[in-house]
Amino acid sequence: MRNSTCLLVVLAFLTTVISASDARSDALDKLQLKKLEAVHRAVQALRTEWQALPRIGPYQEHRANLHVHSHWSHDSRGTINEIVAAAKATGTSVLMFNEHPADHYDFFQDGHQGVHDGVLLIPGAESQGFLAFPTMSLRGLNTGSSQEFNDLVRSRGGLMFVSHLEERMDWKIQGVTGVEIYNTHADFKDEKKMIEAMRSPLWILQAADMIRKFPQESYSALQDYPHDYLKRWDELCATAPHTGVSANDAHQNVGMIARWVEGDKARVEDPLGKVLVELPLLTLPSSIVKREGKKVGDELFRLQFDPYENSLRHVGTHLLLTELNEKAVRESLEAGRAFVAFDWLADATGFDFAAKNGQQRYEMGSQIAFQRNLSLHAQAPLPVHWRLLNNGKVVDESTGRSLRFIVNEAGNYRVEAWLDIADERMLWILSNPLYIAINDNQE
Repeated sequence: MRNSTCLLVVLAFLTTVISASDARSDALDKLQLKKLEAVHRAVQALRTEWQALPRIGPYQEHRANLHVHSHWSHDSRGTINEIVAAAKATGTSVLMFNEHPADHYDFFQDGHQGVHDGVLLIPGAESQGFLAFPTMSLRGLNTGSSQEFNDLVRSRGGLMFVSHLEERMDWKIQGVTGVEIYNTHADFKDEKKMIEAMRSPLWILQAADMIRKFPQESYSALQDYPHDYLKRWDELCATAPHTGVSANDAHQNVGMIARWVEGDKARVEDPLGKVLVELPLLTLPSSIVKREGKKVGDELFRLQFDPYENSLRHVGTHLLLTELNEKAVRESLEAGRAFVAFDWLADATGFDFAAKNGQQRYEMGSQIAFQRNLSLHAQAPLPVHWRLLNNGKVVDESTGRSLRFIVNEAGNYRVEAWLDIADERMLWILSNPLYIAINDNQE
């Protein structure tokens, strides 16, 4: 009893210190049972309003996850079977891996590729600040500067996306395919209070029941509007088309495992096996840690905050493909026929954004000469708050399942779709732009 009381005192003290350390809104503020319950109810309610929409135009829609790490990366232990299982559970049919390169393997030759249980796998690397998807092995090649690395991969038909914009000074790289317009890890790094709390095994033990009850809502509490990423993306699109993609940065490496190590001691480790602390067994709440039938060396408790299923569901890049194969995926990303969606809120399948002039239709990513009678059209499977932007500035806002806008000036147009979730308006969908320019022969 004395140990349990001490534990509660410590937990209360930690929570007070953490809450007082930063007055601004943080994901930790959303990690409250009542808030998570409200978010869960709101997300469930959207399912009753959701309406399936036929895909307009000649393409098939497939959901992809980019920036996925597996056991090939030093900071992950994920197996291909569990990652593919997570993909299937979240409606993902394309997995694009970005492993950390190392001397003991070739990320292209040894990386995950082909079709595994119906999911298309494409190997790549997170290297020199890029998500690189080459068409050949780069082992032994001098990749040089950021620009030279991009030129090497692009000259051989590969894809290159500028990654982690928040860490880069050289984000203006000529000739790249595109950029991350959302990165889960970057979003997480802003959550100072939550990060501080998660450093405490005691806080994790306290929050375990809540996180287990609302696993997706707890994981996705980190979601913020990626203002800085989008600002840079709009600037880049003003110079040349840049396909915007989401980066899951999935590792499945955040959590806690408690093991009975000897006598009356428990060892707490992270999912990569790093020892965090050793504690007396009696300090672990009996409501969470079950010792019955256990022996020294057994696992007593496990909480995974970022399982692949939660990470992959959180956000995805929807691709418009001619068919489900690697060639079509590369063509779609080159053309910008894609949109980003936070599918944990609602399935974004059926979203569409295009330009039309009579019978002529222009898909996302199209470069179009400014013309009379050109209009923009968008649709979503739920009623949303629409924001239409031209060169990064909002030019129209409306509410409903569809949007129509008459184009009266050139520019790079993209749309955002927002949902109202538990008294908060949250970003749901980000389209890629339509690039409308004055033709040289036009006045």
